[in-house]
Amino acid sequence: MEGVKTYRKQHIVTSVVAVIVDDREQVLLTRRSIPPFAGQWVMPGGKIELGEPMLSALHREVREEVGIDVVVVGLVDAFEHVAPGADNDHHVILYFRCHPARTDVTPNPDEVDEARWVPRSVLDLYTTTMPAGTRHVLSRLFPELEGAGGIGPVPAGGTPA
Repeated sequence: MEGVKTYRKQHIVTSVVAVIVDDREQVLLTRRSIPPFAGQWVMPGGKIELGEPMLSALHREVREEVGIDVVVVGLVDAFEHVAPGADNDHHVILYFRCHPARTDVTPNPDEVDEARWVPRSVLDLYTTTMPAGTRHVLSRLFPELEGAGGIGPVPAGGTPA
């Protein structure tokens, strides 16, 4: 059929991401070692497994990727990433603001090349190596990052859900 978009999976992949902010307003960023977003700065998270409650998935993913527990503060936003093609999926990503139980992280080398606490004041230095969803949610939390010299608006191909 003409005009039908195909994806790797023919369903929407739902993921959760922890926006972990400590008492000093530092955000935990991780540089991914695996697709999607390999080599880019993101926040810990991943797919919700069938039958798994979303907050259970969030806690599991944070423990798997950086080895800490978090307290969930609330939902920040949802983001939709639509990229048709045989190697891509249609993603809906739920971003939750979290507070760390402790700040000494242990990155899982199977998924994360590096993890670092980034002060709010320098988050804009990472924007060129962040996917659209990460930039969007950080600008929702820290409005000064929106616009010139900062994180900016959501680019084409990525939309708030």
